[in-house]
Amino acid sequence: MTVLVDKNTKVIVQGITGHQGSFHAGEMLKFGTRIVAGTSPGKGGTKFQDKVPIVDSVSEAMAFEPDATMISVAAPFVRDAAFEAIDNGLKLVYILTEKVPFHDSMEIVHEAKLRGITVMGPNGPGITVPGECKIGIMPNQIFRQGDVAVASRSGTLTYEIVDHITRSGLGESAVIGLGGDPVVGLTYIDVLKLFEADERTKKIVLVGEIGGNNEELAAKYIKEHVKKKVVAYITGRSAPPGKRMGHAGAIIEKGVGTAESKIKAFEEAGVKVAEFPDDVPGLLK
Repeated sequence: MTVLVDKNTKVIVQGITGHQGSFHAGEMLKFGTRIVAGTSPGKGGTKFQDKVPIVDSVSEAMAFEPDATMISVAAPFVRDAAFEAIDNGLKLVYILTEKVPFHDSMEIVHEAKLRGITVMGPNGPGITVPGECKIGIMPNQIFRQGDVAVASRSGTLTYEIVDHITRSGLGESAVIGLGGDPVVGLTYIDVLKLFEADERTKKIVLVGEIGGNNEELAAKYIKEHVKKKVVAYITGRSAPPGKRMGHAGAIIEKGVGTAESKIKAFEEAGVKVAEFPDDVPGLLK
């Protein structure tokens, strides 16, 4: 059992000939991901790296029986790309693109939930299951198979903490980036349910940041439902009061979403909070 994807997951890349799409599709292939097709309107009939068929639309790509998609198109076109994937029945839709219009994200996430489809992102690093599959932009070289699952709102901080976990001699069962926008497809609670049910996962790391109440809600859920060991790290402790920082989702309003409130909520739930990213492996051990 794995989390959301495994070595048999068939993936398409929407926007495979673009700068971001082509680079990250190439890295996914090196990781071992089964990319069965890419889409790029007007370039159907060609191939990516001389092996992945390129078609004009998702409906044409369905001939390859894909399970998931990575969307790497310009922000104004993400809504159409996502609805094309949803309408064709893809069960996992990962949106790499950042700066997706707020209302477009709301429509995508709402429609996906109605149809039982999982959306990751927008503006997130995707999902990696070491030794099985990677959909997204996480660096290939930092992973090692193990029993630690990681969920994070931050992209680059995810890589740093995963690298510390790997260098410590531990390894990862799954790593999921929620995305840094105010509206994203997955919450910590969604991911905690997956990690708790996953037989490979023995320990969990949540990487949070200031803004919103996602972490506070996660702490409450952990206290009531999660039996596995959970460790957390919160970035933004030194953020000046009232100042917007980092992701669009990292906005503090009326005292809610401060680093202090998140750390307190985790500690009250029995979750140890690392002071620095390189403290995480020690807390796991």
